Amino acid sequence: MFSNKSYSPSKDMSYKARDNSADVHDGYTEQQQQQYLKHLRQLKNEFEQRWRSKPTFSITFDELDRVRTLGTGAFGRVVLLRHTKSGKFYAEKILEKEKIVKLKQVDHTLFEKRILEAIRFPFTVSMEFSFKDNSYIYFVMPFVSGGEMFTHLRKMVKFEEPLAKFYASQVILALEYLHFCNIVYRDLKPENILIDKTGYLKITDFGFSKILQGRTWTLCGTPEYLAPELILSKGYGFSVDWWSFGVLLYEMNAGYPPFYANEPMKTYEKIVAGKYRCPSSFNPDLRDLVRNTLQVDITKRFGVMKDGVMDFKNHKWFRGIEWDAIVNCRYPAPFIPKYKSPGDATNFERYEEETLQPASYCRFESEFVDF
Repeated sequence: MFSNKSYSPSKDMSYKARDNSADVHDGYTEQQQQQYLKHLRQLKNEFEQRWRSKPTFSITFDELDRVRTLGTGAFGRVVLLRHTKSGKFYAEKILEKEKIVKLKQVDHTLFEKRILEAIRFPFTVSMEFSFKDNSYIYFVMPFVSGGEMFTHLRKMVKFEEPLAKFYASQVILALEYLHFCNIVYRDLKPENILIDKTGYLKITDFGFSKILQGRTWTLCGTPEYLAPELILSKGYGFSVDWWSFGVLLYEMNAGYPPFYANEPMKTYEKIVAGKYRCPSSFNPDLRDLVRNTLQVDITKRFGVMKDGVMDFKNHKWFRGIEWDAIVNCRYPAPFIPKYKSPGDATNFERYEEETLQPASYCRFESEFVDF
């Protein structure tokens, strides 16, 4: 299995691919994929074991000191923590019980906690610890010091093609893992992708994720990234994540999303119609990949058809990508974020700090009894 502690798995924890005579630069063979599927089955078994078990923690809440805020959202904020005994840094997601209940997000929050506790993959965050008090719940995860992909994308305007290809390959592998574990993610976007000090990425924020058997009908996600079948309330499955990947692929290479309007309803109309225009900078292979991923007809969308992720792994645009080297984090990263020390948070914006004041009694105890 992969370690959730580092982007550079140790030799005994990394994916061990057999030597293949096929040139990995020209795609991924069926034999390679069958071997990798054995590894995914092992990871899924480990996911299911963790899902069924209750985690135990080696530290207490009092051992964690808050350093500064890393981000804010609808339900609370994310802060940088330092463990007083080890000096290790963590990111803590603080969610206010009252807001969760008012917005009817209790089930989503409990699912997020359980999923974060159970997943282990190089390109997703995982839960280290969780706590609750009278007013708040706390998710403690590894600190990913490179900041959000969104921040770097805005600074660079758009990614150079080798960097976009590097990131895209990791997102494909992450979605392949999540879907293999029957998890639909439903909120893929640059704001939910973090870049580590090594240059590799981690998908974060599993607030809209769900264990999926069959189809679901919940409308959730970010307007510019919603799939047509989700907007039309047709009932959907893992196909929505591959559509969102197509939007991400376009935005990384263009610097802006393919579907955008001043009003959400107009954005939805463009998405349902599948109307977008590729910039002149897109080469034919990239245009073809975007066209087949931003495909309104689900039966023709990459990632959903009978060959699954092999449609991506063997596409011409990914020529030169060594998929086994990517999954083992041994492929050279084209971009390394600036990084000075383990607790360096300069890749995150500054926010006004707030003091948390938990209530003197336990609020919403019944709603979070299973937390």
